[in-house]
Amino acid sequence: MTMTVKVEVRLKAGYFDPEGDVTAKSLHDLGFQVSGVKVGKVYTIDLEAEDEREAVAAAAEMCKKLLANPTKDDFSIEVLSVGEAFQKHG
Repeated sequence: MTMTVKVEVRLKAGYFDPEGDVTAKSLHDLGFQVSGVKVGKVYTIDLEAEDEREAVAAAAEMCKKLLANPTKDDFSIEVLSVGEAFQKHG
């Protein structure tokens, strides 16, 4: 069955995030009181799996092989829906 998973990839603690730093400075310059910004990536993936456990395992393999760098990135996986594919808007 088709499942939709959300994968979030972000830098591990201690790694320099230049994009986050620039964004935080820009937000501060616009008058927002922010103490920091972390930038990450979110992937929404439709895949075929027998159950949620298999979907999460497949997404974890995708992270290990392509989506995340295990040296500097952490990732989390969430099953968003079962049986309905992600709908594009636009």
